[in-house]
Amino acid sequence: QVQLVESGGGLVQAGGSLRISCAASGIPFSRYTMGWYRQAPGKKREWVASMSGSGQTYYTDSVKGRFTISRDNAKNTVDLQMNSLKPEDTAVYYCNVFPLGLIASPWGQGTQVTVSS
Repeated sequence: QVQLVESGGGLVQAGGSLRISCAASGIPFSRYTMGWYRQAPGKKREWVASMSGSGQTYYTDSVKGRFTISRDNAKNTVDLQMNSLKPEDTAVYYCNVFPLGLIASPWGQGTQVTVSS
């Protein structure tokens, strides 16, 4: 069964940086595009970035040029380097397959990122 465990969040001032990580198990990791998603208070969960097994990357417009997604297929991990953080980046960040629904992949607990102004 698929398990996703996010880590690395925290509190940072606007303009700062954070790197968050996700460890996946129970999935043929290299075969799937993996994505990062986030959910801000009172808002729906949204897609942030994704990376195919072969290395193609995609970003939502609001994070282009600031966030970088990477993955290690040998370790079954996917990271998100977040630079020039803004208060509007405050959210709980989750990883999962992209697009959702390809396989049964329950959400992990997420990791909280809080950006203070």
